[in-house]
Amino acid sequence: MSAPGTETRDDDDRADGGGEDIVVRVRGLENRFGRQVVHEGLDLDVRRGEILGVVGGSGTGKSVLMRSVLGLRRPDAGRIEVFGIDTADADDEQRAYIDRHTGVLFQDGALFSSLTVGENVEVPLKEHYPGIDTRLRYELALLKVKLAGLPADAIDKLPAQLSGGMRKRAGIARALALDPPLLFLDEPTAGLDPIGAAAFDELVRTLQEALGLTVFLITHDLDTLYAICDRVAVLADRRVLAVGPLAEIERVDHPWVQSYFHGPRARAARDGAAPTNARALEA
Repeated sequence: MSAPGTETRDDDDRADGGGEDIVVRVRGLENRFGRQVVHEGLDLDVRRGEILGVVGGSGTGKSVLMRSVLGLRRPDAGRIEVFGIDTADADDEQRAYIDRHTGVLFQDGALFSSLTVGENVEVPLKEHYPGIDTRLRYELALLKVKLAGLPADAIDKLPAQLSGGMRKRAGIARALALDPPLLFLDEPTAGLDPIGAAAFDELVRTLQEALGLTVFLITHDLDTLYAICDRVAVLADRRVLAVGPLAEIERVDHPWVQSYFHGPRARAARDGAAPTNARALEA
């Protein structure tokens, strides 16, 4: 496993090209809140077509990292490339390109409570393609609702009429409204019972394989890590401590890693995932 930042590349090796086909490239990231330093010298690559799990203890800045990559927070230092575009120097057209090709599921779906599921899914379509026919927009929203595993009649329901798991699926439908190749998921199984969480993991893996998605997934759920993640990035000590397949991460000599990946819950998750995620465990 390479230490973060040790990979070499030619100057013209863009994030959407190059040997490893990098979709997101982060170098030397710094995020500060007053005197509190959250990230310092953080490096990370997200490879095309993988599900990358991002883990770390409380306060390690998992969501701050995601917001920085999404352009929702301007870092104090460092460089972020998405689809080969330097987000700090992106003009309006480049920023719009990134937004159209990126989907986000925030915690608990973050749906607009006064809009139906279908209207929520239509929001990105209205924003980026305002001239689209109303009926076509509805049909596209219905397609995404079904793709997310919801019944067709869910399209006309309000978020308050849905269960927690269904709200998350509605959030996935909205995140996929523009058919983005890059998907960000922030604690997607938080608050779900084990059966619902397992079903959501299966949905994410199915969508990733069917649509060729690249997935940046923040989670604390060990079952999710072992079931669907191809690689895992560990945030600790203000940086990405290690990144690689789970079999390598488990061997990292760091107190948090050893505690997190070698407790009884980790052993149960590892044993339960053995037959379902051979691709990740064999990587």
